Parts: sequence; structure tokens; C-alpha cells
Amino acid sequence: MSFGIQQLRYAIAAADHGSFHRAARALDLEESTLSRNVLRLERVIGVKLFLRSRVGVTMTAAGRQFMPQARHLLADADRLVETMRLAGQGRAGRLVVGFNGPISAGNLRATLFAWRESNPDVDLEGIEGDRRSLLAGLDAGVLDLAVLPGEASYHGLRRAAFWSERLLVALPASHALAGQDSVRWTDLSDETFQLTVEDPGPEFRDMVLGHLAAFGTRPEIRMRRVSREWIMSVLGGGIGITLTYEGASGVHYPDVVLREIHNAHGRALIGYSGYWRKASDNPALRRFLAFVRSRYSLDFDID
Repeated sequence: MSFGIQQLRYAIAAADHGSFHRAARALDLEESTLSRNVLRLERVIGVKLFLRSRVGVTMTAAGRQFMPQARHLLADADRLVETMRLAGQGRAGRLVVGFNGPISAGNLRATLFAWRESNPDVDLEGIEGDRRSLLAGLDAGVLDLAVLPGEASYHGLRRAAFWSERLLVALPASHALAGQDSVRWTDLSDETFQLTVEDPGPEFRDMVLGHLAAFGTRPEIRMRRVSREWIMSVLGGGIGITLTYEGASGVHYPDVVLREIHNAHGRALIGYSGYWRKASDNPALRRFLAFVRSRYSLDFDID
């Protein structure tokens, strides 16, 4: 035989009001219902909680010992119910977002900050990794969402176009192009590109070759087994140039400047997509996707 949270609630109300009648009226139920449930609670725990009289009820010594713990238990239960209610609405719980580039600036950083401000009860975690590891994380359920440049399709994953950001070239401050507000692809045809072999270095390499091949040139590209951070840190020494995302523009490196790349249509942009498991049942993810959709006036299906 056990008791329920509702019986605790009735007993606490009786203790607060000093009367079954007044407690029942405050809870909007029949006095007999409240009295019967309190009696059942007393039988379960094996002690009397109240001394009953015509003028009301008073707590026994056991009742005075029992009530503080009952209040804590009821408060914990109420918090649990509220937490689960919020989690079901995506307003609580946990959301893990993966990305493969710096977020010192740009839309992802702004979006995560805005989301956290409006959803403070959601435990938001970010994981940085290369594309392969992030996709594996989605497949394993370690990640809820991966935000990656490009528009590739992957088996078992849903994809939605999120936003576009500027493609930037990083130049030594002493470079002849550093004085310009922007550069064109043709301005870079004779440059030496320093790129990492890690993601997104190969993507940048293909991008450079694709744009400059149209002009009949083949630039010098050196693929380095170092991090993007290392390349940016030594670029000011005049070893060449590199490409980076707008998301990296919030960090400043010694003697390095960032300039927009323009093509025939204006700014060179990189599109970003969000990827998530088709079978995901995380309400916080659905709420985040709805947040992105509204924030950027997008049109994509979430479920």
C-alpha cells in the first residue's frame, strides 16, 4: 500500500488551514474527499498526523515531524512535473549543436546567444569537429544538430538551408591588396594559398581551383598538416594568404587583415545548412529549428 502526491497535498493544506473544512474549500473539493485521503495517508505511514475535533485539526508530534519532509517532497515533485512539462515543450532539457568552424562572429554565434537568452532552462552545448566526426555524432545520437557549410545530402539525416555568410581572404597587413576594401578572385591568381589538410581546407582548395580555373590560371596551393589557427597566427610573416569564414572575423591576429572576396555578382558567400536525424525526438531541437526558421524567415519542414 502506498500514498500519492495528492494525499500529501491534502495533508499539507489541512496543516496550513487547521481544518479539513477550510482546506477542502481552498482546494475546491469535498471535505469528505480530503478527510478520506488524509486518513489513507495516515494508515500507510502508520501514525496519526492530526488530532481531530469539532473546531478543526491540530498536528500530532508525528505530524509536526512529518510535515517539513512532506513539503520538500511535494516541492520536488512539483518541480519535476514542471521541468518535464517544459522539456516536452522544448523549453528545458539539453541541446547539443555541432559546428566545424570558428564562431567568434557570424550568424551561428548570434543565433546561439539569442536562443540561450530566450531559453535559459535549456542546457545548450556546442561541439567543434570536422565534418566526418560531426556526422558520426549525429548518427550516434551524441549531437542533436550540426551546422555545416554547403548543401550536401546524407542518408538518414534531414537538411535545411539556414543562412549565408561572407567568404573572406586573410592577408598579411603588408600585402599590396590589404589597402583595398575588397578583392576579386582574379586579384588572387598569383598568390600562394596556405590551407590546412583538415576540414575545411580541401573544400577551400576546390573553391579556389574552381573560381580561378575559369580565368585560365592555376594558383599555388600548399596543404599544411597544421591547424587553421596556426596558419592564421603565422600569416603576418608573409608566407602567403588563406581563406576563412565570416565566423572567424571576431578574432584578430598579428599583422593579418581580412577582406571580402567579390565575384561578378557581388560578395562571395558561403551557404550554411543544418542537419539532424530524421528519428530525433528531442523537443528542444524542434523548438530550436522553429527559432531559426522564424529568425531568418525561412521555409522548411521540421518533422
